[in-house]
Amino acid sequence: MSSPLSDKTIFITGSGGVLGTAYVSTLLDNGATVVASDLPGHRADAMKERFGSYANFVYYDLDVSAEEEIEAIFKTVQTDGLNPNVVLNNAAITGELLMGAGKSFPDFANTSVQDWEKTMRVNLTGSFMIARQMDRDIVGKYPAQLINVASMYALNGPHHPIYEGMPFKSFSAYSATKAGIHGLTLWLAGYWAKRDCTVNTIAPGAVFNGHSDEFQKRVGELIMNGRMADPQEIANVMMFLCSENARYMTGQMINVDGGFSGW
Repeated sequence: MSSPLSDKTIFITGSGGVLGTAYVSTLLDNGATVVASDLPGHRADAMKERFGSYANFVYYDLDVSAEEEIEAIFKTVQTDGLNPNVVLNNAAITGELLMGAGKSFPDFANTSVQDWEKTMRVNLTGSFMIARQMDRDIVGKYPAQLINVASMYALNGPHHPIYEGMPFKSFSAYSATKAGIHGLTLWLAGYWAKRDCTVNTIAPGAVFNGHSDEFQKRVGELIMNGRMADPQEIANVMMFLCSENARYMTGQMINVDGGFSGW
């Protein structure tokens, strides 16, 4: 019996983060060929060390804010003998990544245009440029799927009091980009429908990544299931969206948030 994703070659941006790594691991274990990409650095090195022994794993350096790199990436991958039929727009910059570990967050009144625009460039413009390059190099040539990664904050405002006293805060630009990503999904789903390419959004909820007990408690009180997600719980839904079982779905946002959005 073949593996459920054995016919999938899946290209992932931002694959070195906590969710990206879970996606890579789950997709590899279910038979997909995974074409991972991220910025060069320690996250990429750790990923290559962990997955480099898999015959169905390939890695490329990619900065999704760099138009010239995106314009070349699919041609490079195809020249290397791989034809991605699933693309995951997963790369994102969060407030924590933007500010740097241990640095204080500005309040909204002191948020700089530079930080806003950098977040837009990576999260939303990067997703647009990846999709545009798919249109040029993949869509219409063979059946394909695009999965855009949003957030529980795409359609829901954050509960700001849970961040009081924490070393990080909800970041306005992050929420704005994640809402925009689903808007891109809706536009593309109709535009590509007759070219046999589906487009969907996954909206992960709060994912545990070493958070304090106090923060877990605060977040858990806002979630029907009462806790943060394990990365694997998000990856399991991503696996479904990458599979043939999801081929009749397009233009949808799938919330995987333990009921946060259901109140």
